[in-house]
Amino acid sequence: MTSISGEPIPSITEATLTDIATNGVWGDGLTPSASVLGVSEALLAALRGESGVQLPPALAELVAEVREKATTELPGIDGADDVRLSGLAVKLRDGGPHPVVIVPAGWNPYGWLPFLYLYLTLARKGYHVLAYTPRGLGKKGWLSTSQGFIDVGGDKDWADGARVIDFAERYFEPSRIGFLGESYGSGISQLVAAHDPQDRVDAVVALSTWGNLATSLYDNGTRHTAAVKALIGFTGGDPEVLEEKFDEETVRILKDFENGENLDKVVAWGTKRSPQTHVGRTNERGIPTFISNTWHETLFPVGPVVETFEELTVPKHLNLWIGDHGAPEGPGLAGLVSGLPFPGLEVPIQEAYAWLDHYLLDRDNEVPTWPQVVNQSMFTYETTRTVIGNKITVPAHRESYASWSEITTGGETWHLTGEGALTDKPAAGWSRDFTAGSATEANAGELLATGGKEWFGNPKRYDLEQFEPSRLLSWSTDELTAQSGDAARRIRGAAEVRLTVRSTEEAATLVAYLFDVAPDGTARIITHEPYTATGLTPDADTTVGWKLQAASYDVRSGHRLALVVNSRDDLYSYAAKKGTVTIGSPSGSESRLELPLG
Repeated sequence: MTSISGEPIPSITEATLTDIATNGVWGDGLTPSASVLGVSEALLAALRGESGVQLPPALAELVAEVREKATTELPGIDGADDVRLSGLAVKLRDGGPHPVVIVPAGWNPYGWLPFLYLYLTLARKGYHVLAYTPRGLGKKGWLSTSQGFIDVGGDKDWADGARVIDFAERYFEPSRIGFLGESYGSGISQLVAAHDPQDRVDAVVALSTWGNLATSLYDNGTRHTAAVKALIGFTGGDPEVLEEKFDEETVRILKDFENGENLDKVVAWGTKRSPQTHVGRTNERGIPTFISNTWHETLFPVGPVVETFEELTVPKHLNLWIGDHGAPEGPGLAGLVSGLPFPGLEVPIQEAYAWLDHYLLDRDNEVPTWPQVVNQSMFTYETTRTVIGNKITVPAHRESYASWSEITTGGETWHLTGEGALTDKPAAGWSRDFTAGSATEANAGELLATGGKEWFGNPKRYDLEQFEPSRLLSWSTDELTAQSGDAARRIRGAAEVRLTVRSTEEAATLVAYLFDVAPDGTARIITHEPYTATGLTPDADTTVGWKLQAASYDVRSGHRLALVVNSRDDLYSYAAKKGTVTIGSPSGSESRLELPLG
C-alpha cells in the first residue's frame, strides 16, 4: 500500500491531527508539513478504496460518507496550448443539481494534494469539487503535477482556468460555479473569475491572497527577496535551474528581480498579474468576493490587499487576522476535525464556507448582514503557559466596520529627538548616525514562521537591550497611560514615518519598526516596512516618508512605543553594505511618526 509519491502511506492518529491544529500547515518554507501530507495521502488512498488505511474515527467517517454519496476521479484536464493539468474531481451522484467549487492549488511542490480534507468537507456540505494544479507546479512524475511552465498568474493561467470551467460544466453540469483558493490559488481564483470569457463564476473565496503582485514583491524601492526566494524554492523543481519550471520571459524577470535590474519591467509583469489591476472587470461582473489576510503577512503584505478590497464595489468581505501567510485557515483546510487546541481556531474556514453556502447554495445565513470588514486585534487573546509554549484560552477580540475607512478615526504625531525620545513637540537641529549594512536583533522575524506562531498564541518577544546601538537607532515614548479602558493607545490603520536622511553612500535602505515595549523591557512588534532611497548625494540631507503596514493593536497602560530604524532586514534587499547613515531633523523638515488611532 503506497501513496501517489510511491512511499508507504502513514498511519494517521489523533496526534497527527493535533500537530496540524497546534502547529499549522507549514513544514520547511512553503512545503506542507509531514502531518498535512500524511493526512492527505491517507485520505486519498481511503477514498480510492485501498485497504489497510488507518484513520482516526472522525476522518474514517468523513471518507465513508463521501464514498457513499460521490465518486472520485483523477482527471487530466486540457489547459490552454495543449498543457495537461492534473485534477481531482469529487462528483455527487444523487442526481440533484449541485454547485461546483473549483480549487486551484496553492504554490507548493505537491499541487492539489495537501488539502484533501477540504475537498471532502465541501462534498459533505453538498458541493461537487474540482481541484487542479496550476500549470508547471509539482514534482516530476507525481499524479498531482501539471505540465507546462509556471505562469505566475498570467494570461495562460487565466486561459487554463476557463478550460477548467469548461471541463467542470461537462463533467458535473453544476447549478453554479465558485472558486476557493489559498495563497497562489487565491490570486488565480480572482483572476480567472475576472477574465472567464463567459462570465461563469458566481462567487470567490480568496484566502491569504495578494492584491497587487508588483507592490507585494517590490515597493518603496525595496525588493522582497526572501519571499521570491521561497517561491522559487518550492515549485517541485530544482531552484538552481529556473528553466526547469519557468519559461524564457519569466526566467528573465526572476533574474532581473534577483539582480535589481530592469525593475520597471518586473513591475509591469507583476502588475498584469494583480487582481487590483483587473478590479474593474470584477466589479462589472458583480462577483461576490471574500478576502482573508493577516497583519504580519510576509509573502503578500496587507497594504495592497486592503487597497484592492477598497476598490471592489461588489458584495465583499474582508477578514484580517493575527499571524502570517496561511496560518488562520491552514488547519481548517488540512484536517481540523475535533479537539480544538483553542477556541476560535475553526472560525476562519467556517466563515469562508458560509460565504460559499450563501452565494452557491442559497443558504439563508448571516452573510448578507455581515459588516464589510472584521479585524482581529493583535495579541488580545488570553493564554496559559504550557511546557511547549502558550495555549490560547480566550480568542483575540474582533472588531467590525462598515468599511475600511471607518477604522482610523483620529491620530497623533510623535516627534523624534536627538536624545532618542518620542515627544509631542517638534525637535529640530539634531542628528544621530549608525553603521549600515549589518542585520540586527531588531527584525520582522522569519518568513512564515514568526507570524505563524503568533496565530497560535506565541508572538516573538524582543529584548531592547539586545538591540545593537551602533547598527540602528531607536526612539521611545514615556510610559503611556490609558485613555479608555485598558488601552493607552488603540492603533488602527497604517502608521507613517518622515525622516531626514544623510548617507555616505548614494543609496540607503531604512527599515522602520514599531514596537510595543512592556515595563520589563521586552517588546512585541506591531508593524514595520522598508524604504530604499536611491540617487542620494553623499553627505547631503534628503527627506523621505513612507507608510508602515496597517495594524490593529492595543498598547496597554504602562507600556511604551518604540520606533527603531536600521538598514537591513533579511526579508528584503538592502542598498548599502557599508557606510554611515545619519538621521536628522532640520527646521521645517523635522523627523516624526504619524500614529493612526481608532
